[in-house]
This record gives sequence, structure tokens and C-alpha cells, in this order.
Amino acid sequence: MDTVKSENRIRKPEWLKVKLPSGKVSSDVLKNVTKHELHTICQSGNCPNQAECWGEGTATLMILGNVCTRSCQFCNVETGKPEAVDVMEPYRVAESVKLMGLKHAVITSVDRDDLKDGGAKVWAATIRMIRKHCPGVTMETLIPDFQGKWENLQYVIDAKPEVVSHNIETVKRLTKEVRMQAKYERSLEVLKRLKDGGIKRTKSGIMLGLGETEEEVLEAMDDLRAAGVDVLTIGQYLQPTKKHLAVQDYIHPDMFRKYEMLGLNKGFTFVESGPLVRSSYHAERHV
Repeated sequence: MDTVKSENRIRKPEWLKVKLPSGKVSSDVLKNVTKHELHTICQSGNCPNQAECWGEGTATLMILGNVCTRSCQFCNVETGKPEAVDVMEPYRVAESVKLMGLKHAVITSVDRDDLKDGGAKVWAATIRMIRKHCPGVTMETLIPDFQGKWENLQYVIDAKPEVVSHNIETVKRLTKEVRMQAKYERSLEVLKRLKDGGIKRTKSGIMLGLGETEEEVLEAMDDLRAAGVDVLTIGQYLQPTKKHLAVQDYIHPDMFRKYEMLGLNKGFTFVESGPLVRSSYHAERHV
């Protein structure tokens, strides 16, 4: 299809049904997040894997608030004017990671284009605070593009998290509609600079079901490998609300398995590919 917009809604197939979070471990995660006034992409992004991850005592923490300055057409995170930066947030995140007993922490953030540094100094402070209070804990950081201001990206590179992820989200042709304030080539440049800057393991992700072709998906894989990306996640786009982009197609699990094999053949170290796969799915495997 030439467009990702559609008035016709496609019925969700059986393989996309998920469970709601439940059980004591899941409840403990929620209490910990609430107590420390933290945000999670699990909640803000309405992640379909929340039950699985929270049931195992893990969560992807979101820093710099829960209001994004961008309005990507696939994302359920609130858009608007964010609150002022909380200088105590890095400490609270580190304490939460410690209390949860995590061996591997996944941190993401909203886009903060309202800040001169794009939030990069808070990113660096959070990484260093976790290192200080939680020795031995490894980290994955899912970062924004910092509007291509490379001096800000350097703050993250200098903090040296074990894995740095930045998602291209979709194929080149659909980027303008799906990620209106982002650029496909700029995201590739972020990933290349991370690798050139000494980050040992870089990662990116893409959603399917927005009208992309198989040829375009393979082209995106090639572009990511050319940027030195090691880990690729591929998942099904799910429309959060009627205001967001409509699903053009539900991709069968067999096709996801095909993309996994093709990705591994192209040289990715890991490929997590499946209808419910999201950026931080099985993140501990990627260190």
C-alpha cells in the first residue's frame, strides 16, 4: 500500500491476544514504580508484553518524565509540554533498580526537544548513578536522536552503557508519516556514531504492518548492518487508539520467523522477531 492511513479496521488475529499483568511479582513491580514516582514505557506505551516482563520482575524504566515533545503517529505516550527536569530522578531510578534486584536494567526516555541538551545530561547522570549504586548491573539505554546534535549524543557514549538502542521504527518510505519529526538517515547516523564512538553493542527496532513491503524491510536491514547495528527487533504494529495510524496488515508468525533467519544471515548477532516483540523484549540476552 502507498499509505499507512485507512478507515477500515482489520480484525486482530488469535496470535496477538495477550494477558494482563497479574501475580505477586507483577504487583511488587507496580508498587516499586509507584513508590519511587517512576514512569515505565510498559504503561505509557501500552506494551503487550507487560504481563510477561512484570511477572518476571522486570520493567523498562522511562526517564525525563512521561510527556513527549514529539507526536509520532504510532506511539501512545502523551504529547505536550513536559514538566521541568527532576534532578533527583537519576537517584530514584538507581534505587529502584537496586530494590528490584535487577541484573540487567533497560532505560528509555521521552523526546525532550524543549531542552538544549535534549536530556542528554540526565541520561549520563542516570547511567552513572546506576553504576554507583548497583555495581555489576548491566544496562541497555534506548535513546532519542537528540535532533542530530552530536555533542549531546556524546554524553551517552562517554557514559558507556553496555547496549545502546535507537529505533528506526519503520522503513524509509514510511518514515515521514510514521515519525513526522524524525529522519531515517539521521537515525542511521545516530547508530553509526554510537558504534564509531566505541559502544560495543548497538541495537535498533522496526514495526511491521504499516504498509511496508518485504523488499523495503530487507533494505532497512541492510541499512542497519551498514551502520554497524548488532541487534535487531522486529514486531507487529498495534494501533493504540483510533487517533493513531491504522494497522494495514497483521503479519503472520511464519513471516516473522523468515525475517529472523534473513536477519541472522545478514550478520546481526541477535534478531528478536515476532508479533509481540518490542524494543526491550528479552533485552538481557543482548548484552
